Amino acid sequence: MNPESKIIGTIDIGTTKIVAIAGRKNKDGQFEVLGLEKIVSTGVKRGVISNIDETVKAITEVVNRLQDRLNIILTDVYVGMAGYSIRSHSTRCYKFIDKGEVITNHDIEKLYRDGHRVMMDPGEKILHVIPQDYSVDHELNEKNPVGMLGERLEGNFHVVIGRTNAIGNIEKCISRSKLKLAGIMLEALASSHAVISEEEREAGVVLVDFGGGTTELAIFYDGVIRYSAVIPIGGNVVTNDIKEGCSLFIKQAEAIKVKFGSAIGSLESEDVVISIPGVQGWETKEISAKNLSYIIQARMEDIIDCVLHHIKESGYYEKLSAGIVITGGGALMKYVPELIKYHTALDVRIGHPGKYFKGYTIPAEEMPLYSTAVGLMVSHSMYVLPKFSEQKLFDEDKAPKVTGNSDDKGDKGGDKDKKGGNNKKTGTKKTSVLSGLFGSITGGLQEMFVEKDTAMA
Repeated sequence: MNPESKIIGTIDIGTTKIVAIAGRKNKDGQFEVLGLEKIVSTGVKRGVISNIDETVKAITEVVNRLQDRLNIILTDVYVGMAGYSIRSHSTRCYKFIDKGEVITNHDIEKLYRDGHRVMMDPGEKILHVIPQDYSVDHELNEKNPVGMLGERLEGNFHVVIGRTNAIGNIEKCISRSKLKLAGIMLEALASSHAVISEEEREAGVVLVDFGGGTTELAIFYDGVIRYSAVIPIGGNVVTNDIKEGCSLFIKQAEAIKVKFGSAIGSLESEDVVISIPGVQGWETKEISAKNLSYIIQARMEDIIDCVLHHIKESGYYEKLSAGIVITGGGALMKYVPELIKYHTALDVRIGHPGKYFKGYTIPAEEMPLYSTAVGLMVSHSMYVLPKFSEQKLFDEDKAPKVTGNSDDKGDKGGDKDKKGGNNKKTGTKKTSVLSGLFGSITGGLQEMFVEKDTAMA
């Protein structure tokens, strides 16, 4: 291995598995997976860490395996985040440009900062603020308005929000595993960069990632993300249905789902019988493949109905020329693409990150399992924020400062000749600190509620 090559480490902390990948960006700009390791996950439920110790143990083991395989040391890693703790919406911000002045990068950055000013519940943090498009003087769909003349600049942003505790648990697990967290990314967003082409993003496409605990979707149109959602139902629910419906142990149910599972019962023969060896003294069981498929189909239709609901809710159903790309473990089940196409009337294909495994052999049927981990490698520098933004009442440069010394030049409470500063004409000192404080609060609130135009989608 070239010691000068920068290794990119990623970890997909899933409900059923934890995957660690080491990769790099070659001189030609293409990403390549150097090594991969996978281990069973037992400390995660519905995409959210529920047992710190078990998760730390699994992360440590899978990373050690990867390091031993490649003879490397990983220090920084990028991690995906999903689960019911994630929500997202769109927001719109605007600012006025001085007459005759052109729009600059500073104006764009100001809108981006304003995009972080969204209403959040207590205990939430912003994970991503992703620019969608801009408008100049109400002329819509400008991708890069820098250098244009205009008096009103508006920006639309997709905001992804996560629970503080869920983010903190990820940070804690990575820290206790003797690693440094380089960044956290929405898993559906990461997976999309591993399996969706730029042409599909432009045409309009839905990425559906079938995980063990959750099903995630992201809708792209005109090259950018327009909508995202996490459905708290995944492959584990299908396994549990088989366990209950066929009176099996959970391991037996998972095994026959993976080996014999089918998403359309009517396409299975009534003559096919699955024989399940008995364990711990129990007798061998026989199950009809057709009945098994109907159990699976019922739950998969529930998940697909939720996906279709979100697609219609987004308002982009009629614009999805590229249809639906599915990935994740659930995408491997027989007849899943056909069932989705039947229910949504959209074209469907299975997406896998095979092109990034140039010198690393992975069975084609397993590729979709690693879409998130590979996507984190490919897009690690695109969306990850260096620090999570918390909702603040004031900008730092506009927060009122109350000090005992009214000569403090950093006081931004108001005009010093009028609101609590030194009176240069008389040489006397104003004594009302509260006057300056409430003046600043009023100004701050006016800016927040009058100058900001925020719309949720």
